[in-house]
Amino acid sequence: MSENNTHSKVIGYVLWIFGFLGAHRFYFGKPITGTIWFLTLGLCGIGWIIDLFLIPGMDRAADRRYVEGRLDYTIAWILLTFLGFFGIHRLYMGKWITALIWFLTGGLFLLGYLYDYWTLNEQIAEANGKSD
Repeated sequence: MSENNTHSKVIGYVLWIFGFLGAHRFYFGKPITGTIWFLTLGLCGIGWIIDLFLIPGMDRAADRRYVEGRLDYTIAWILLTFLGFFGIHRLYMGKWITALIWFLTGGLFLLGYLYDYWTLNEQIAEANGKSD
């Protein structure tokens, strides 16, 4: 049995740099603690530093939880994080209509960002599950 590798530790550490905003926690499928980190600046920086050591475990848990397939989680997360305002991550997932809406409304007036940070892993897992 081959090992599932849906998420990247390297990207997790890159997002950890912005971890006081919870980016790495959202990436590894932890939206509740990601939101807490966002609202508290990484638990006043303490949780952010502790996460430096927790990322390998978060990566393993995400690899066990999510389904590999035609869509790559890391690419989708990079597109959301850095080009999400333009809806590029939605184009990547084949969601052309919502990508256009994102482009015209700035990510649905930024509320869409929160929605996609909470649900992007599940959206990709669902699409990957259907593509098998």
